Amino acid sequence: MPHTDRPAIRLVLRLDFPPADRLGRGKIELLEHIRDTGSISAAGRAMDMSYRRAWLLVDALNGMFDEPAVERQRGGRQGGGAQLTAFGEVLIQRFRAMEAKALEAMGEDLAWLEDQRPRTPAAGARAPSEMPE
Repeated sequence: MPHTDRPAIRLVLRLDFPPADRLGRGKIELLEHIRDTGSISAAGRAMDMSYRRAWLLVDALNGMFDEPAVERQRGGRQGGGAQLTAFGEVLIQRFRAMEAKALEAMGEDLAWLEDQRPRTPAAGARAPSEMPE
């Protein structure tokens, strides 16, 4: 039975592509915001990140695969923008499907782990933000 007095265990999927590329929920969420807003800067603002950081993440995503995930449009009357490519749309769908499969496959084990956690923090326990570095 899950305990309701604290956040539940969360499964987070991250794929590491040798030698140094990574694909995780942050980049996928950025793609979803670009799809919804048509803008890299608006997508970055929605995630509380700078345009530069959002642009660097898009650039990294576009360099990870044979096809780009995002196409930028330059200037014009509306000031440009960005849109997902067909590949970018499929990338989101596939990643979200992998997350769902992983959660389904591990659901029983995650529930068991959740049940092993104390109902309240142990006396003298510190929050992660209070841990020494």
